[in-house]
Amino acid sequence: MAVLAELAFSTSDLAQVRFAVSPMWEVAPSFRLLRSGTAHPVHRPWADQVRPRMVAAGLDRGWLCELIPPTGGYVPDFLNPAPSGPAPTLAAERDAIRASPTDRVRQDLDHLARHQGDLGPRLRALRSDPQTLLAKVAEELEAYWELALAPYWARIRAVLDADIVHRARLAAEHGTGHLLNDLHTSLSWDGNALRMAGRKQPLTRPTAGAGLLLIPSAFTGPGLRTRTTLPDPPQLAYPARGTGTLWEPRSVTRADALRAVLGRSRTLLLTELEIPDSTTQLAHRTGLSPAAVSQCLTALRDAGLVSAHRVGRSVLYARTAAAEVLLQAPSA
Repeated sequence: MAVLAELAFSTSDLAQVRFAVSPMWEVAPSFRLLRSGTAHPVHRPWADQVRPRMVAAGLDRGWLCELIPPTGGYVPDFLNPAPSGPAPTLAAERDAIRASPTDRVRQDLDHLARHQGDLGPRLRALRSDPQTLLAKVAEELEAYWELALAPYWARIRAVLDADIVHRARLAAEHGTGHLLNDLHTSLSWDGNALRMAGRKQPLTRPTAGAGLLLIPSAFTGPGLRTRTTLPDPPQLAYPARGTGTLWEPRSVTRADALRAVLGRSRTLLLTELEIPDSTTQLAHRTGLSPAAVSQCLTALRDAGLVSAHRVGRSVLYARTAAAEVLLQAPSA
């Protein structure tokens, strides 16, 4: 049964409203999307590239498969530690997960069991020995990140950062109340409390920490996701603006100018990396020899224009944010 939750705000709570970009808040919804097998209207290009790699790596039958229910519902709170700053790294969040208190892990797993009826052997073992087995969970999280999200993170991060800039401007021009009213159709601000329609569980200030942590997400949507774990501030993940155009092909405006600086082969590889790919596939697509591709990618990586991400026995190369700026800079 849906309820109308009201999260009250004191002056101190309003002063502690902040934004954060969190890698882990993208993990659960993106993993769920891949497991669903559906042709998502926005994320289909990404899913078509990533899903075969996920299956080949066996990540569709590991820890995440049991921790993240495929059709929605509760995800253990210890998988989403409260970001300590505006943009924690995956490594920082992974370490926070590994350091989760034993009682917290067991409580979350008991909650998961109530939602889905039971725990499988793997999660029962995790409940019995969190200190040892959280390391295995963290290893799989990192493997999934490198395979599914890290090669695309520069593009995703640009959308999340743009959302925060837009909403910070709203708050600066119209106040925090206007910001909260504008986040999602299920949210409304009445001057003293944030109302959330359609929740399955109530949300009150005594059950949450101080302030509010707002987390734009590319894969959360169309609804909201929340985490309330004392003493952390309540976390609210909402769909980021601009996600609908996330995977649309981007025009390259400065290729000719870049060729004069980087050379034809390196510029060609940068433009081809609209889709992250391996050395072998890039050689096939460009007609360059694998040795030439490898040499060029090394130079581009040393220059900070390409990043490398190990996926099983192969390595995926992706453009960095710096490369995106160079390729899409307006002509003088």
